[in-house]
Amino acid sequence: MTKDEVQGAMEEDQAQSKKGLKKQQKEAEKAVKKAEKQAKLAADQQGSEEDDFAKDRYGVPPMVQSQQKLDRVLVRVEDLSPEKADQLIWLRARVHTSRAKGKQCFLVLRQQQFNVQALVAVGDRASKQMVKFAANITKESIVDVEASVRKVEQKIESCTQQDVELHIERIFVISQSEARLPLQLEDAVRPDGEGEEEGRATVNQDTKLDNRVIDLRTTTSQAIFRLQSGVCKLFRDTLTNKGFVEIQTPKIISAASEGGANVFTVSYFKTSAYLAQSPQLYKQMCICADFDKVFCVGPVFRAEDSNTHRHLTEFVGLDIEMAFSYHYHEVIDSITDTMVQIFKGLRDNFQTEILTVNKQYPSEPFKFLEPTLRLEYTEALAMLHQAGVEMGDEEDLSTPNEKLLGRLVKEKYDTDFYVLDKYPLAVRPFYTMPDPNNAKYSNSYDMFMRGEEILSGAQRVHDAQLLTERAMHHQIDLEKIKSYIDSFRYGAPPTWRRRHWPGESVHAVPRPPQHSSDLHVPT
Repeated sequence: MTKDEVQGAMEEDQAQSKKGLKKQQKEAEKAVKKAEKQAKLAADQQGSEEDDFAKDRYGVPPMVQSQQKLDRVLVRVEDLSPEKADQLIWLRARVHTSRAKGKQCFLVLRQQQFNVQALVAVGDRASKQMVKFAANITKESIVDVEASVRKVEQKIESCTQQDVELHIERIFVISQSEARLPLQLEDAVRPDGEGEEEGRATVNQDTKLDNRVIDLRTTTSQAIFRLQSGVCKLFRDTLTNKGFVEIQTPKIISAASEGGANVFTVSYFKTSAYLAQSPQLYKQMCICADFDKVFCVGPVFRAEDSNTHRHLTEFVGLDIEMAFSYHYHEVIDSITDTMVQIFKGLRDNFQTEILTVNKQYPSEPFKFLEPTLRLEYTEALAMLHQAGVEMGDEEDLSTPNEKLLGRLVKEKYDTDFYVLDKYPLAVRPFYTMPDPNNAKYSNSYDMFMRGEEILSGAQRVHDAQLLTERAMHHQIDLEKIKSYIDSFRYGAPPTWRRRHWPGESVHAVPRPPQHSSDLHVPT
């Protein structure tokens, strides 16, 4: 290396050393500034806390572990009305939405299917820090609030409690939700097709089922469950008042209860068994044991690989069995009266839930007649033939034809509910009584709501010999139903049976086979 090259290298090293030193000085200055800033923020925060007169009125308290019993009454959102104006109340609810605006924050607090607007505003009872805290509470968090109920001059159309709002004086987060939700509740209740032009989202069924706990919080789901509960209660109350006895029947059985192939087979120790398609065999045995009138509410299993609401793999069935004196129409009259009582009970006591469901699934008011319209199968076929449908006299109705018939009946009779009587014997189970006047038909019927079957009923064969013949005709192993047939050998009254599927009359989310492990709306 020459002298000039050595000198150049030394000058370069000196230049790099100066740059490194300058960089270190800048980093040191930056660190000092950062430390000063943090110290200032800490001092400001400490000063802010010292200046925050409302610091004990908000926050995140210790986890509820039953440490204490508070003498505190929590008011329900649905009970908030102008009658409670100027009262100071405590409330527990979820934060549905929040919106900060200047020195105030608007919250919508939700409790099941009811919600109310709440306000936190800087003043004598709330500080700036308290307003900021409220604004940062994540959606779906559960909060306890102490608030004054205030009347509003203009109705709050976006809430169920439209005549009042809450002025919050205390707010505590009891359980905080993660900020990122798997779905937005307002999207989950938006009707299909609504808001597409504005780019607003809807939630598909798979997403709802994959996040069922969140979806069940929507106002629609809450209303559906209450309607379904109402149907079961009205069913029980009406039948109990008519002298029926509620029974519970086995759900693991030795033979397919309806003679069909659509059953779930389960391993039963060293043999096989089936999940019950229906409780009818046990109900009829109760009638033979002189119970006269029985009903049950319980799960029914159908191995039907379908993704429609008409064919669910599991649902809750409402079943009736009763003896009659001379004609099975005695029972039809009784049961249509029961249905009418259910319709009236829903109409009179569940308007809030019906209107809530209608927001997402719009429909016209349900119409029914007293007494209920009854058509024979041949009359229905004539109406369908007139409408251009080609089908044989002993064919069962397809789903499209059922819906078409529903529209034809509505146009002609102005009713959404009717009975279709005298079905072809060929499309009914083995225990169905043949029509004594026409061997092609049977003493059986279906009931329809808006063109969809919700109920199936029939007079049962109560003679052991005829029952054996009908079972053999359906190729049923007699040994597997021996105890059932034997129950008719010791004197059995004329019997009628009815099965009702509430999930098909109340809008419910179907349970597809691929979601067999998901929590679902009981149907």
